[in-house]
Amino acid sequence: MAYLVLSGLLRMFYLLVRRHNNHFMVHALRSRRVVTPHGLQDTAVVIDGDCILAIKPAAELSPEIPLEDLGEVALLPGLVDAHTHINEPGRTEWEGFATATRAAAAGGFTTLVDMPLNCLPETIDVDSLELKRESARGQCLVDYALWGGAVDGNQNNLEPLALAGVPGYKCFLIYPGCDGFTSIDRQNLELALPHIARTGLPLLVHAELAEPIDAAVQQLNHSNADWRAYSTYLASRPDEAELSAIRMLLDLCRQYRFRLHIVHLATARALPMLLEAKREGLPLTIETCPHYLHLAAEQIPDGATQFKCAPPIRSHANREELWTALLQGAIDLIATDHSPCPPEMKRLQATTPGQEAGRFDEAWGGIASLSTALPVLYTDCVARGISLEKLARWLSLAPAELAGIATEVGSIVPGKHANLVAFDTEASFVLGTEHLHYRHKISPYLGETLRGVVRGTWLRGQKIYTNAESGAVFTDTPRGREYALSCSLR
Repeated sequence: MAYLVLSGLLRMFYLLVRRHNNHFMVHALRSRRVVTPHGLQDTAVVIDGDCILAIKPAAELSPEIPLEDLGEVALLPGLVDAHTHINEPGRTEWEGFATATRAAAAGGFTTLVDMPLNCLPETIDVDSLELKRESARGQCLVDYALWGGAVDGNQNNLEPLALAGVPGYKCFLIYPGCDGFTSIDRQNLELALPHIARTGLPLLVHAELAEPIDAAVQQLNHSNADWRAYSTYLASRPDEAELSAIRMLLDLCRQYRFRLHIVHLATARALPMLLEAKREGLPLTIETCPHYLHLAAEQIPDGATQFKCAPPIRSHANREELWTALLQGAIDLIATDHSPCPPEMKRLQATTPGQEAGRFDEAWGGIASLSTALPVLYTDCVARGISLEKLARWLSLAPAELAGIATEVGSIVPGKHANLVAFDTEASFVLGTEHLHYRHKISPYLGETLRGVVRGTWLRGQKIYTNAESGAVFTDTPRGREYALSCSLR
């Protein structure tokens, strides 16, 4: 009897010590709708320090473990965005680690994988990677990884970047809008691919070729087309720009057997050849974005350059084919392609005398969506009868697999990091600027009624965001850290 009393006292002392040091406190979250690899479950997620300790019925928990009951609010794995433009260092006035990760936390994202542009310097060698790491340190509310860049002539930097911890590479086949990150043609790509194949890391490609675009623009200018009309912009980025690029990339993938990832697929016309390539066994993955799945060209007003992105938002029929491809597994994941800029670069208003506002040929192409992606997509999922489990795979596990971090994040599994999102699927709201937590409050979704509200976000067991009655509440302590991969060359 004395032994039992002593054991109980020791256990209470142990829990009190852990509770005093919150970082190590064992606690649990319970929801009637926990999104697990085995479907929705009424269960409790037990958290010990950074990690998920167990998943078990709430009735089986020790009464000494603090329990937060979320009721019917769903509990999702923390979202992973494999395509974010944070733009720091060098263009922090566009965004920055502090504001981007704040927006991510409010949107349910607990991991961002940052693109090697539009920062200065671009992340194309180990020195620039270290500069970016230094700029991120101590600023981030969520965890992150850093893609490297494959540009014209940097093939000898690619393997050192892999050894330094990047999860993969990004390249453009067309001018990306910033001079320092050069596009790469087929000849230079073939110089880079043996190095990329040796690393085993993915090459993420902006798959558009310039020739079809140049020809379309020349024809439009010859006919004095109205560049305030969205139809003009859409005609200037024809499907063939994507199709010709993808054909070339699949040919190179067959030859060099590198891991190919097509970013922000916009044209459904590419799906037959992509499906055939997957059946062939090519190491191929594909992403699309919330704006291609939610918006349609027919609804975009003239002069509304907040809708401009590249490739462009295409037709309603094209959008429905992209949804079908997601459901069939032809498209693997959804990424935001969060690409913000200062408001004047969107040309929504004239900023100089004689300038015409709303010209799509002059506006920056990019849509910021870290704060909004989850409710935008869930609104569409509800309309289509698509499960929360599928959405969680597209936004969490599949992008984590692409970035090589799925052993640590991407699903609610014991041993993984306790990155979690409380998502109220029954709530709805009208999107206003107060919901946009990134630097510049521009969005094509403003004024829309969206379904689903992020109520809370946990990073490695600690709550970093709460959607309170009084408004958004963020943690005061930036705990975000980098996932740097360990790479062995083949």
